[in-house]
Amino acid sequence: MNRLAGIGMTSARTRDRLIRRLQEQGITNPAVLDRIRTVPRHIFVDEALASRAYEDTALPIGFSQTISQPYIVARMTEALLEGGKKVGKVLEVGTGCGYQTAVLAPFVKKIYSIERIAPLSKRATATLKELGVKNVMLKHGDGFQGWKSQKPFDGILVAAAPLAVPDALFAQLANKGRLIVPVGPEGAQQLLRFTRNGDKIEREILGKVAFVPMLGGTA
Repeated sequence: MNRLAGIGMTSARTRDRLIRRLQEQGITNPAVLDRIRTVPRHIFVDEALASRAYEDTALPIGFSQTISQPYIVARMTEALLEGGKKVGKVLEVGTGCGYQTAVLAPFVKKIYSIERIAPLSKRATATLKELGVKNVMLKHGDGFQGWKSQKPFDGILVAAAPLAVPDALFAQLANKGRLIVPVGPEGAQQLLRFTRNGDKIEREILGKVAFVPMLGGTA
C-alpha cells in the first residue's frame, strides 16, 4: 500500500497540479481527470524516475519505449469515450508499462492489450495485478495483426505510430466503433480518430503528437 500511495513528489498536491495543467490544455471529462489523478503513475516507471512521475511528460521505460505523457493518455481516453456511453470491448495496441491500460480500464467492459516486447508485457501484467485491474487480457504479439479471435472491437487505441493504419485494425473495428491512432513519420505525426459507420469510415484529426514508431513482429 505504501508503494501505491507514494510520498513526497507523488503527493496529492503534486497530482492536483498535474490535473490543473491537463484542464488548461483542454481535457474536460471529469471522470478521466479523476482517473489520471488516482492512478499511481510512479509505480509504472523505475524508482529513479518516480519523483518525475506526475510531470506532464513522457518518461523512458526501457527497450527504447516510453510511458506517454499524461495529457496524451487523457486525450486518447477522452477521444475514445466521447459520447458518454461505457465502451464494450477495446483493443489496445502497445501495452508498454500498462499505464494507459490502467487509466482506461474503469471505462470499458474488457481490454485486450497487445505488447510486442515480452519483458514489458510481463512487467505490465504484474503492475496491473498489483493495482487490482481485472478486466484486462494481455498478450505478447504483433500489434499490426490486431487480435483476430476477439474481434470486433468497439474501440481500438494504438500507442505507437505506424506510417499508415494497418488494414487488420480497420477490419477488426465494430460498427460505430472508434479507432484512436497516431499516424505518420517522426516529427510529422497526427493523432487521428476513425469512426466506422457501416461500410464508411470517418476520419478526424485530433492534433499533432510525438510517439515512438510502431514496429511489427515480436521481441
